Amino acid sequence: MPSANSALVRTALIAGLADAILILVFAAIGRDAHQRADVLTGVFATAWPFLAGAVIAWLIVRAWRAPFKTWPAGVGIWIGTVAGGMLLRAATGQTVVPAFIIVALISLAILLLGYRAVIALVVRVRRRSRQS
Repeated sequence: MPSANSALVRTALIAGLADAILILVFAAIGRDAHQRADVLTGVFATAWPFLAGAVIAWLIVRAWRAPFKTWPAGVGIWIGTVAGGMLLRAATGQTVVPAFIIVALISLAILLLGYRAVIALVVRVRRRSRQS
């Protein structure tokens, strides 16, 4: 029987992987919208600052403790991903303009908070159905 600790590690790995995939989706959609070439390498070139920001945010908010919670994990990861991503983009000479910051805030909120909100809703519905 798996221990509670191994279940927590597995949950954190799944949430971290989901965050990484969604950040890559954000980068891919953005590159496609701007009709940029170099699909694979370009997506990673666009995504790496945001992925690094997400890792830093995970560490700051200790998201592994409850990685699917919208608050504080989801909000901390979302804000950290955008802030860290923009700071790293600026530090490496990549474009950082107000319109992109707004698009990143909205898009990453939908992606990183959205799936956590869906999970919270499913958990709530399951709890209610068990109590009935």
